[in-house]
Amino acid sequence: MPQAIAETVFDVLYLGFAIIAGLTMLMRGKSPLVRKAGFMAVLLGAGDSFHLIPRAYALWTTGLEAHAAALGIGKFITSITMTIFYLILYYIWRERYQVKGRKGLTGTMWGLSFIRIALCLLPQNQWLAYRQPLVYGVLRNAPFAIMGIIVIVIFAQEAKKADDKVFRFMPHAVALSFGFYLPVVLFSGMLPAVGILMIPKTLAYVWMILMGWKLYKTSHKCVKTA
Repeated sequence: MPQAIAETVFDVLYLGFAIIAGLTMLMRGKSPLVRKAGFMAVLLGAGDSFHLIPRAYALWTTGLEAHAAALGIGKFITSITMTIFYLILYYIWRERYQVKGRKGLTGTMWGLSFIRIALCLLPQNQWLAYRQPLVYGVLRNAPFAIMGIIVIVIFAQEAKKADDKVFRFMPHAVALSFGFYLPVVLFSGMLPAVGILMIPKTLAYVWMILMGWKLYKTSHKCVKTA
């Protein structure tokens, strides 16, 4: 029961913040860049809800194993939405720093996205089972991790060069999100307690949304003073 209460409160606050902040930026944003950040936040919250809501229901009722199919489907959907999340973040980087060309990099990000989604679609993932095969967990997350590394590097380079006060910590947030997520992929099957790392991983995503929110507030100030 304490776990159910703690997780539910945390998830409600997280999902509510992500979706409300995202919708606000999406509908009230004055620039395409802000609206992209809003869409990214909404996608994050909506995608995670497919996993977190069934998880909360399972914790309050008959337990996680009894709801393995719903949790697996939610995890599958979240895997797809998170892939798109990082693809959008890549385009935010391009627009923020007025990056032209770089067709090879764009092709790489799209290629990794398609590979990741294709791997998620394989029946060998056994999404409906309570415990999915580790080998496919590693396989489908490999292109995802490469996407993350690319985003870390390109944001670190351009944010420093531009002295960007809004996104200067984006590389740190992305690095933390993967740093907390990958041990869960690798070890949660043997050590379920490792799953607690999903909380700081989620907080890293909250940090990313807050950067988008800062961009939104900054753009509104510029409009008012113009």
